[in-house]
Amino acid sequence: MRYRRRRQRETAKEVVVPDDATYVEFEGVSKTYDGVTPVVDGLDLQVHKGEFLTLLGPSGSGKTTCLMMLAGFEAPTAGAIRIRGRPIGDLPPRKRGIGMVFQNYALFPHLTVGQNLSFPLEVRRVDPEDTRKRVARALGLVRLEGYENRKTTQLSGGQQQRVAIARALVFEPDLVLMDEPLGALDRRLREEMQYEIRRIQRTLGITCIYVTHDQQEAMVLSDRVAVFHDGRLQQIATPEGLYEEPMRNFVARFIGENNRLSGRIENIDGAVCDVRVGDTVIRALRVVPGEVGDLTTLSIRPERVGLAPEPGLFANEFEARVEDLTFLGDHLRVVVSVLGADDFIVKIPNVVGHGAVIPGDRVRIGWTPTDCRALDHKPESTEP
Repeated sequence: MRYRRRRQRETAKEVVVPDDATYVEFEGVSKTYDGVTPVVDGLDLQVHKGEFLTLLGPSGSGKTTCLMMLAGFEAPTAGAIRIRGRPIGDLPPRKRGIGMVFQNYALFPHLTVGQNLSFPLEVRRVDPEDTRKRVARALGLVRLEGYENRKTTQLSGGQQQRVAIARALVFEPDLVLMDEPLGALDRRLREEMQYEIRRIQRTLGITCIYVTHDQQEAMVLSDRVAVFHDGRLQQIATPEGLYEEPMRNFVARFIGENNRLSGRIENIDGAVCDVRVGDTVIRALRVVPGEVGDLTTLSIRPERVGLAPEPGLFANEFEARVEDLTFLGDHLRVVVSVLGADDFIVKIPNVVGHGAVIPGDRVRIGWTPTDCRALDHKPESTEP
């Protein structure tokens, strides 16, 4: 029997997963701690082999719990999680072959850098010569060659995080999970490490699932981003897809800056609808499957709004009053009062001849129907 199990393990290692195959799958996964309130609610999610997927959302949205269930530190209340098509509910964390990187680094302070990296290999009974080669290779990936004999307490925060990443990679896993790994670093180091993590992931071709609440970090790192809110997956798409084509009110608000106007659908014409906002009708792209009379929230990105356009250039054009103006280097952020809102934002490029405006000016603004998305309606009090 012992020989048979060993043969089964060796055969499993030889399975080749196509690059576009589903490598990790959550099917109907839910998690509750009190039997009533779901922390994760009915999650269906597929992660492709070699993909960098980020789980993005505010605190308490369920993203870290998903990572902990995949790693084996939490058990789902319902549903199944699979790796390479195999359910992993019966596998303890150490047998899932997953590399983990945490925000607090979790390094052994009494050990050297080399000893920290050797530890997961010694647990797996890798021979000393192979261990030495793997440690050197992992340190090379994170650009810490020659640091083997340094104590981790002698390293900077950025260097310690590199060691933590190297330790997660040293046993050459196919799947790496990262839980807010850059949260303790300052802004400059965070930005540097974002590009380093992406470079390493691409170099190795590993599958990576990353948790963060920082939307900019998610945009820089990810092939796709899964947005979570209140334990539910709101939308999953490429960074560009989430920004340009949010499908829900929460996603539009959480990803980037946008203007929101509440109104009621007055007419539907295929993919376009007319929405009454106060005494004005706005033409918008109908994203929500609403009907005439339904409430909706319009979402318009500030950079899609034209300031002082030629008359008739846009289907939606309105008179506005400039309330504030901020110079931000490559663009100007103009706050205007329009359609009952006194915090409507317009971003204009900082180019020669853009036309100077000052607070108190009356201006005309406009946008196209395709840049105005009619989404689900949520009262302000229910938004995060």
